[in-house]
Amino acid sequence: MIQLIDLHKSFEGKEVLKGIDAEFQEGITNLIIGQSGSGKTVLMRNIVGLLEPTSGEILYDGRKFRALAKKEKMILRREMGMIFQSAALFDSMTVLDNVLFPLDMFSNDTVRDRIKRARFCLDRVNLLEAQNKYPGEISGGMQKRVAIARAIALNPRYLFCDEPNSGLDPKTSLVIDALIHDITEEYKMTTIINTHDMNSVLGIGDHIIFISEGKKEWQGNKNEVITSTNEKLNDFIFASDLLRKVKDNITTHQL
Repeated sequence: MIQLIDLHKSFEGKEVLKGIDAEFQEGITNLIIGQSGSGKTVLMRNIVGLLEPTSGEILYDGRKFRALAKKEKMILRREMGMIFQSAALFDSMTVLDNVLFPLDMFSNDTVRDRIKRARFCLDRVNLLEAQNKYPGEISGGMQKRVAIARAIALNPRYLFCDEPNSGLDPKTSLVIDALIHDITEEYKMTTIINTHDMNSVLGIGDHIIFISEGKKEWQGNKNEVITSTNEKLNDFIFASDLLRKVKDNITTHQL
């Protein structure tokens, strides 16, 4: 579990995060949603240590991240997996070598065992047959699956996903969502996903926090998000007339 306690972040006197309290549970997909500029990207960067909070606490299963010594932080970071918006694969490496990269960096296993682990992870995302291809030879959706395989190679306790469906068609996005959700449950990871993809929100939103202007405005799950009475959340979610009609239809049937 990851806990945030009264988290603040300012840049040159401008407060971007304004006292956020949140809990992200293990074994479920935790989503952070919000408009562009709402602070959700800054929030994730603070959680993973890419930015230093101005004040507040970040706890990883009770460990105060900010209080850890440099060596302890390095150990904790080895427990983190990250899926970047662009997949961020090395173009000059094969698919297998991309997944091997964190294992070669941090694992003390033999070369044979590292290759076995990398192939296991590729098989888990149904891409073992592409192990000898290069990123430029596979589709965007396949690249994201390679990124997932690489992210879980070290069997992380915490998985962070920054807009994992960016640039993907709706069908492929559903595949990626299902894969992340299944892996989260299977390995009991604490998964946090930054997204404004409503298919993700309604499909795998086990726990959702909505950020607006640097504050946590709402929290709930995918079953509660449609019927919420929070005006700022509704303005964000029901920006399209189609989704507003879905909400009105659900509300009418509940009456």
